[in-house]
Amino acid sequence: MRPDTPADHTTEAERLLRTAGRYPEDREPLLLRAAAHLELAGDRERATGLYDELLSAEPVNPLLIRSLKASNLWEYGHEAEARAIIDGVRSARPDRPEPWAIVAETLEAHDELEEAEATFTGAARLLVPSSDTDDISYALQSLLTGRHRVRRLLGQAHDEYDTLADRLHTADVPLDELHDPKRLWSLGSSDPAELQAEITRLRSELGSYRTALSRPFPVAVLHWPEAELDELLAAYPELESEYPTYRAHLTDIEASLRELAASGTPNLGIVPATVPSYEAFAASESSSPANADLLPQYATTLAARGRATAWPPARGAECWCGSGRTYGECHGAE
Repeated sequence: MRPDTPADHTTEAERLLRTAGRYPEDREPLLLRAAAHLELAGDRERATGLYDELLSAEPVNPLLIRSLKASNLWEYGHEAEARAIIDGVRSARPDRPEPWAIVAETLEAHDELEEAEATFTGAARLLVPSSDTDDISYALQSLLTGRHRVRRLLGQAHDEYDTLADRLHTADVPLDELHDPKRLWSLGSSDPAELQAEITRLRSELGSYRTALSRPFPVAVLHWPEAELDELLAAYPELESEYPTYRAHLTDIEASLRELAASGTPNLGIVPATVPSYEAFAASESSSPANADLLPQYATTLAARGRATAWPPARGAECWCGSGRTYGECHGAE
């Protein structure tokens, strides 16, 4: 059940903070989620405190945390400090789309449309592949969609990035319609047909947002390295039916992911499993590690903690199995 009230969000934040205390290796993603819930609860000063705490501890994603902090600060009156952080993030030229998108959307939310467009465009020029669009991640697609929205508000003509955003967009309602400033005007109409048409458009847009929110982490498949799988089966032979051999395990991973991809499932990933981690998870669920029903739940939990690696690997990257060969020469081969 999703939190709905400020009290619910505060309760969820406290739960995440307690979990971070038990799993210090996952502290950063857990504290980021806790800060997000505190913002939704209206406790923005405490959220800022969590961002500062993370930044003081050599975080993995400092630019992401800085961009989130800037967005939060601006919302409760610290505009000058937020602008200074935003300038720093843009100057650092992040190599991931998320900090760029957060900064640009913060500027957009405060009617700084020209600055937002410049930020989105700078990110696109830096991060979007020049020719091959097969490697466009969901985060990068969202950035292109945000850029399309801002440029539509500014009345700017389509360029190559807007065309790419249109091509990647899969909802029934085109981006030009979703991002049409005049759509909001129709909400004041007394014509039932116009109102119904706008409701249909908004439902489509909401559906896209719900899809994004429902998959904040990859749909993940477990990968047990060979030594870990040997240890797992030695300790819990009941799981041999799940993993008859290591070779079969690797084949099943690739087959499962290809089947999911063929069905249209986005954001696929692979998470490395270890026996101690799995045993700790089973204990937290008051269950036995021999219970095969725990395996998909364990995979989802690892993915939610940011442990998943995107599948398929980028062109020329090493195969996910650890063979040392490229993916195209290994499990990516037809």
